[in-house]
Formats: sequence, structure tokens, C-alpha cells
Amino acid sequence: MVKQFWNIDGKEVLGTDGSVLHWEDHRYFTITYGGHTFHGEIMENKIESNYLKIKINHRIFEVNKKGELDDLIASLGMDKPKVKKLKEMQAPMPGRIVNVAVAVGDEINPGDEVLSLEAMKMENVLKAEGVGKVKSILVGMDDVVDKGSVLIEFE
Repeated sequence: MVKQFWNIDGKEVLGTDGSVLHWEDHRYFTITYGGHTFHGEIMENKIESNYLKIKINHRIFEVNKKGELDDLIASLGMDKPKVKKLKEMQAPMPGRIVNVAVAVGDEINPGDEVLSLEAMKMENVLKAEGVGKVKSILVGMDDVVDKGSVLIEFE
């Protein structure tokens, strides 16, 4: 018997026998296992990358079937997403600085709030698009900046 490994919600799981899968149509299915019936739905299907997002009894699971090359790719470090290293943050539009959410020396990650810029009576929160350590903050509260002005430098 060939062992099949799956990755369910980030945890490696060995596939087991004894379950019965019945397809209602191309999207809906039922699983019978251990005397219990579970209702499922395919939410997302990326067959080329062995990925499924399924809902079973109102709980969502992300499932990946381990392929033959997965261990080799992981050992080479090629399975990790590339993250952009920040050098500077520029103003995407002219406006007025209303909040600086970081300090010199802070480590930031993608999605972290860096500062807020008011433009046309709307506050725009600028978030980090990569990783970095704040080297210098070139603006202060209520400073008016032009589009493309360097606001923060990173190490």
C-alpha cells in the first residue's frame, strides 16, 4: 500500500482508508467516515498545484496533496515566498501627514501601518509593502508633502 501524505491547514496528515466519498455534482459531496456523514463543498480548485479549498460542515479547510518534488523544493528553500526588502517609502499622492505609526528602529512587515496621509479630505493609511527596519523618518505631523516625496528610509 502506498502512503499518501496531505497537507491540511498547514499540518501534514497521512491519508487513511475506510472513508467513502460520494459526489452530488461537480461542487458538492458527502463523506461517510466512522458512521458519521459530513457534507462538503469545493470552494476553490487549483488542480495544477494540488490545492483545494473545501468547506465541510461549515468549516473551511485548505488541502494540498504532497507531490514528489515537494521535499526537494523545501530542502532548497524554494518553497518560501519572496519578501521585498524596503529601502524607502514615498508619498503616493500630495497631501498632509496626519499620523506616523512607526519610530526609528522599528521592524516592520508587509501590511503593517506606517503612516497616514490626508488627501482631498480623506485619510489614507499607508502600509508596508515589504520588510525593513526604520532608519529615519523625514516627515512630521502636519507636514505637507508632494507626490513622490521620500517619507521614511529603511535599513
